[in-house]
Amino acid sequence: MNSIQRFLIGFALAALATPAFAADKLVIGNEGTYPPFSMMSADGKVTGIEPDLAREMCSRMKADCEIKVMDFQALIPALLQGRLGAIGSQLTPLPERKAKMLFSMPIIFNHDAFVLRKDRTVAFTKEGLKGTRIGVQRGTPQAKYITENFAGSVTPSLYDNPEQMKLDLLAGRLDMVFGASLNWTASLIDTPDGKDWKLSDFTVWTGDPALPAAEQGSSWAVPKGREAVLEKMNAALKSMIADCSFTTIRAKYLSSPISPDEAACIAKKS
Repeated sequence: MNSIQRFLIGFALAALATPAFAADKLVIGNEGTYPPFSMMSADGKVTGIEPDLAREMCSRMKADCEIKVMDFQALIPALLQGRLGAIGSQLTPLPERKAKMLFSMPIIFNHDAFVLRKDRTVAFTKEGLKGTRIGVQRGTPQAKYITENFAGSVTPSLYDNPEQMKLDLLAGRLDMVFGASLNWTASLIDTPDGKDWKLSDFTVWTGDPALPAAEQGSSWAVPKGREAVLEKMNAALKSMIADCSFTTIRAKYLSSPISPDEAACIAKKS
């Protein structure tokens, strides 16, 4: 056996001895345009509740993580094509999605509602919404819900991100938007621009109807076959909830809790 052969064998054995997880780089996809859950800072860094939670999660996993920003509708294809190791933007666990990927524990409980003018009263039925201009984000369960439940009455206007929807709503090009109530509370209702707007009392869970109420929240996801990574993610997230760092991170961006699991930490502060 010559020196080159000995070197190659030694290199191969060293590689086998190296833990696979230590060698992994977990690339986490995030849309970056969904305040207060994700947005871009002035210096070009993605920030918000989910990126900050993801960074703390990765620290506890001892994982080398990179957060990659892309359009929401590109996240799932990128995950399925192997270009992402995880999605760190809130996903509704629809049955068709669960058939293709693995979902984490619920992270954000954020039911959907309509945003409309305070002076408007409407029945949220096909007849009551007939002809109403409603904005929804493209490729989301909210868009699917409007299309399936108000077909023949409403043709939704599709947007790539909520900021575009808000601009058209305030400009009068939309009558309503339909989306996650916590996001719209933070980005519009609780701001000076929101003084004339309200959330509907009508709220809906647009996810898998088979899930019990305690699981009707949005989650993160990994590809099928990455059960070990998912277990580490869930363990890190649970430890963050237990020691209240989850609540501390959330409170930097939003005054309202995003998970019922925060109750113990909120009680400690009261």
